[in-house]
Amino acid sequence: MGIEFIYEGLLSQKPYSMKLQQQEILTPQEVSFFRENGYLLPGKPLFSEEKFNRLFNIFEEHLKNRGELQPDELDVPHHKDSRLFEFLMADEVLDVVEKIIGPNIGLWSSHFICKEPKTGKNTPWHEDSAYWQGRFNKFDSIVTIWLAIDDANIANGCMGVLPGSHDKGFSEYQEIENNNHKIFNIEIKNKVDEEKIVWFELKKGNYSLHDSRIIHGAHANTSNTRRTGYTMRYFSTDLVLNRTHPNNLQHRIYHCRGENNGNNPLIYL
Repeated sequence: MGIEFIYEGLLSQKPYSMKLQQQEILTPQEVSFFRENGYLLPGKPLFSEEKFNRLFNIFEEHLKNRGELQPDELDVPHHKDSRLFEFLMADEVLDVVEKIIGPNIGLWSSHFICKEPKTGKNTPWHEDSAYWQGRFNKFDSIVTIWLAIDDANIANGCMGVLPGSHDKGFSEYQEIENNNHKIFNIEIKNKVDEEKIVWFELKKGNYSLHDSRIIHGAHANTSNTRRTGYTMRYFSTDLVLNRTHPNNLQHRIYHCRGENNGNNPLIYL
């Protein structure tokens, strides 16, 4: 509650206006809040309504044509659908990302994560960086934009984070028993204190930001409404990709902006 109060206070000091949005994508106070807490809830849309609706319709196509995949397993859809680069490479997105990780930006991945009413699975408590261990030389400059394709709330399984857990190092993990999920196969071993969790309740079209190292997860969808997010993950190209890691051999990463100081195998569009 204290963190939420502080953040609301920061926002109230400088109300948003159209002019302010044009001048400051993220305020210095917001960037400072992200660095301290590992997340940010800007409280505004990422795209225009028209542009968001195009993305929404693309997602609906992917959901309809997913084949044997579960609704939350639509990982790296941009690898087979180039239309998504309109959004992944958009200035509206990269201007936000640059405020967090600097001017040298690469696209790491994207993922449609859909929890259908009454059936969506829980997302185990985890750090994204734990699933990528060994794939980069470090993880302090990777950020995820989580864009709400549908309204997200506690009842339909919105994401929650443990504030300040992004600079504690890797947690201890264990295999998930009786698990048939293609994406999440391990979870944090020790119980997470959910009294400290900040839940990301987002209106459709709004977005959140979180550090790759922060502990986060989500409950199952117990409501009558669908919950979908589009995660867009970016890394500083000052980081160095481990080219010999098995999971990196076929993975495609893309140049977005700036210099490739880590000499990474980027794809230039």
